[in-house]
Amino acid sequence: MTLDYLAYVLLALAVVLFLVKAIRILREYERGIIFTLGRFSGVKGPGLFILIPFVQQMVKVDLRLVVQDVPPQDVISRDNVSVKVNAVLYFRIVDPERAIIKVADFMAATSQLAQTTLRSVLGKHELDEMLAERDRLNADIQEILDQQTDAWGIKVTNVEIKHIDLNESMVRAIAKQAEAERLRRAKIINAEGEQQAAEKLVEAGRILAGEPQAMQLRYFSALHDISGERSSTVVFPLPMDLLGGLTPGRAK
Repeated sequence: MTLDYLAYVLLALAVVLFLVKAIRILREYERGIIFTLGRFSGVKGPGLFILIPFVQQMVKVDLRLVVQDVPPQDVISRDNVSVKVNAVLYFRIVDPERAIIKVADFMAATSQLAQTTLRSVLGKHELDEMLAERDRLNADIQEILDQQTDAWGIKVTNVEIKHIDLNESMVRAIAKQAEAERLRRAKIINAEGEQQAAEKLVEAGRILAGEPQAMQLRYFSALHDISGERSSTVVFPLPMDLLGGLTPGRAK
């Protein structure tokens, strides 16, 4: 009787151990890659399922978005400027089977690919383009990475360049360039103002030449402005007809 009781206890323990080893529960964002005797046999999850102990093995995969920091990379731009650039990579697994079977470590592979692609793409552009056209560069890097990681079952959703570090000499050179650009714009604006003023003066001269009385009134207005100022200037009004008589054309 004791032996029968002991046998039942051992059987119950064996069943409990089997269920502990066999029952698997995966969350909504997890998938399990099942290998039966070393061969791929399917993808399980999410939820509850049975795994045959010692015959089947499972590799768990997380389908959530992964945010990975790309370490600073030494990049030489097309105009031979050395900078340090780092970025942030966003990707997720869309095909768990390929992510586990096609590549040994998809996290390390994606990180290394992002580093080499970052150096390759930025090295084709000048420094001014790196600083002013980050959106276009982000899109180019994201497209290249997405094409290359598609075979691994990975979708690269976004790439963002974080920092572009310059040495002190290059920062001073950029500051001088910006100052020179501001001076150039100021001179251009000043020259355009002089041009517009000259055009208006020519137009005013044509109007005044057509009406001699208008020139006389302008002359009186100038005398009024001068007399209103506190100065030692002495103004002698001179008739315009007298000046006209002194011209060579009128003398004849």
